[in-house]
Amino acid sequence: MITTVTGRHIEITDSIRTYATDKTAKLTRYFDRISQIEVVAGKTDQIHYDAELIVHVEGHDHFVAHGKGEELYACIDEAVNKMERQLTDHKEKLRNRKHPVKH
Repeated sequence: MITTVTGRHIEITDSIRTYATDKTAKLTRYFDRISQIEVVAGKTDQIHYDAELIVHVEGHDHFVAHGKGEELYACIDEAVNKMERQLTDHKEKLRNRKHPVKH
C-alpha cells in the first residue's frame, strides 16, 4: 500500500506526514483491497484547514472523504473516520450481495 501526503498552500512537516500515515495505515482493517492512499492537506483561509483523503481500491472507483476545521490534526481524524465508515459500508454491501440472508 502506497501512502502519499501532499500539501496545498501549506508545508507538510515530518510530524504531519507521520501522523497522517499512522492514521491511514489503520484503514486496511476495514477493507483489505486498498492499493493507494492520498492525503491532501490544505489551508482554506487564515485559520481554517482542509484534509482530503482519497483511497484507491481494486475493482471499484476511489473513495473520497473530507475533513474541515481549525486544527489540521482534527481534520485528518475527521476524514479518516468518514473513510472508515465508507469502507465498512462498501465491505458490508459486497458481503451481503454474495451471501444473501435467508429468512
